[in-house]
Amino acid sequence: MSEKASLLSVYKLLPQTNCGECGEANCMAFASRLLERSKPPEDCKPMIRETRYKKNFAKLVELVAPPIREVIVGVGDRAVKIGGEEVLYRHQITYYNPTAIAIDLSDNMSAEEIKKRCKAIDSFSVQKIGQELKLDMIAVRAASGDPDRFASAVKLVAETSNFPIILCSYDPNSLKAAVESKGIAERRPLLYAANKDNWKEVGELAKKHNCPVVVSSPNDLDTLVSLSSTLESMGLRDIVLDPGTLVEGGLLKDTVNNLVMLRRAGLKKTKSLGYPILVVPAVVWAAENPDPVTTSYRESYIASLLLNRYADVMVMRTLDIWAMLPVVTLRQSIYADPRKPVSVDAALKPFGTPNETSPVLITSNFALTYFTVANDIESSTVDCYLIVTDAEGLAVEVGVSGGQFTAAGINDILTSTNVADKVKHKRLVIPGKAARLKGEIEDVTGWEVMVGPQDSSQIKDFLKKHWEAPKQKT
Repeated sequence: MSEKASLLSVYKLLPQTNCGECGEANCMAFASRLLERSKPPEDCKPMIRETRYKKNFAKLVELVAPPIREVIVGVGDRAVKIGGEEVLYRHQITYYNPTAIAIDLSDNMSAEEIKKRCKAIDSFSVQKIGQELKLDMIAVRAASGDPDRFASAVKLVAETSNFPIILCSYDPNSLKAAVESKGIAERRPLLYAANKDNWKEVGELAKKHNCPVVVSSPNDLDTLVSLSSTLESMGLRDIVLDPGTLVEGGLLKDTVNNLVMLRRAGLKKTKSLGYPILVVPAVVWAAENPDPVTTSYRESYIASLLLNRYADVMVMRTLDIWAMLPVVTLRQSIYADPRKPVSVDAALKPFGTPNETSPVLITSNFALTYFTVANDIESSTVDCYLIVTDAEGLAVEVGVSGGQFTAAGINDILTSTNVADKVKHKRLVIPGKAARLKGEIEDVTGWEVMVGPQDSSQIKDFLKKHWEAPKQKT
């Protein structure tokens, strides 16, 4: 987003009729949504519909556009957005488009190997704090040097998977054969890559088929700027920057420095550098006879390092879960909005086969707290009800201190879930970190309160020692 963008500057470009067609009460509210990036300029229907707003609309789009251009690879529901960032540090606002992870395969593989790898990429899934963490793209390398073989491999990948595709070759003939295969251009693949030797042919190919394109100049940012500027002059705007991923001989430091310099320059609107950045941790596999375990480990920590340093898309090779888990988990953490705690819905959750004498426990709706408690209950095989109260996405101790985990909120969730109809007692176990609310909760809810353990891993022992199943409702 432009540095000069403000609520007033955005509002001045709007029709200021307060028509409500955008779904907001007035134009000032819509201007606020534009600045938050929760709504696009196109939601202002009068500016789209009426020609008198054409100039203002163009100015508005430019004003609210992030300094790092958002580039879309692929089409439909599986399309991947990369870039679109506007701050150097997440705490300044937030990061928006998570780093896209592509897994590579080679056209030297057999058809069965390609299909098997595509299915493994498609099926990769990790559940973490209530979110499903998956991969995003498939990168096909023209390792054979045969354009026809490369085109056949790309076509097979497209038939096997609906993931967006990166076409990897410095040979314009191979890229041309692949992108002009039936149905491939319509998938809007990312062309990798234009360099100082092939920029004209690759640039024309990208322009002809309206495909995003990577410009590549390993460890030479001056040439990278020149290439980007040249492709811009050809009318291309969906550009991705590849400053090279150098990892041997102490050059990993240069790689990190290049990424930081590119992102800083792009955010300052340096000409031709306001684009997403691509890295290739998979280069570690280029060594002769690489050891699979050691190389997967190296790829994992290099990918994690570069993810922390503004990589918008990365090409990896390993699919080992132990190597990929740190990368996808780190990505989830970095791209969680710091303004919005990760939370789950307030609800009543049964565990095991609870009955009318089972304990009723309570926790907050902070996602990490909830899933930790839930996992501890499941592993302890305790049959119980767990009430998740709305603490505005905060942990128990923080919510108690800040006034979000309250007796009134607990009373609301007890009432709305009708838990009193499911048990023969009115006894509630609260977290040990909410002990100071015991009396207030009893006064507000009318339930007897037991102060549970400080740590949810102790729930089983606590209930075994202190819970006695009542014979009738009190």
